[in-house]
Amino acid sequence: MKLFKMFASVLFLVVLCVLVVPTATADDWNKETVISFSGPVEVPGVGAQTLPAGTYVFKILDSQSNRHIVQIFNQDKTHVFTTILAIPNYRLHATDKTVITFRERPAGQPEALRAWFYPGHEWGEEFVYAKPRALELAKETNEPVLATPIELAAAPVEALKTAPVEAVDPKGEPVELAAVVEPPPMTAAPLPQTASPLPLIGLIGLLTLGAGIALSAFSKRAA
Repeated sequence: MKLFKMFASVLFLVVLCVLVVPTATADDWNKETVISFSGPVEVPGVGAQTLPAGTYVFKILDSQSNRHIVQIFNQDKTHVFTTILAIPNYRLHATDKTVITFRERPAGQPEALRAWFYPGHEWGEEFVYAKPRALELAKETNEPVLATPIELAAAPVEALKTAPVEAVDPKGEPVELAAVVEPPPMTAAPLPQTASPLPLIGLIGLLTLGAGIALSAFSKRAA
């Protein structure tokens, strides 16, 4: 009877793993994060789109090797304020907390959203602004800004996946993207892959089936 209970406990734990793994993997993939701003913040969109102070949800909608699509929701995720194109940016040291960086603006004006780094990850999201606004920000901050010629707020997601991206300096001249985003060091690991958890789930399922067969055979012998 004790051996039977032990097999039953193992089987329960294996089934529990099958239920938990997909959720954990999904959260890590879309990097859903709740962020609160104490003051107004400018985000990419048509013109200078400003979010008032409050709590928002950041989430990655689509992830490719050289660009990501990020959405900003209200706190209960019933409304999308903006869908943003972002380029992966590298930092030397990951942190255990979310990091948001801004572009400093003249006194009295809201800070402009620059990048978002998820806890535990060296790779973050450097946000791209519509080119007219990027040129203005580059002049105001005296540093290059990522830009795209398309109107971000009006563009469908498919258009964002292929939209041209460049960096513009304070004079309005194009510069290398490396002037804005930090390339990885030569020894850095490649960009994390967004592999499906299905192979792992399948393996756990096979282990569960095997445990069930073994438990059934043991029960018949003990009868």
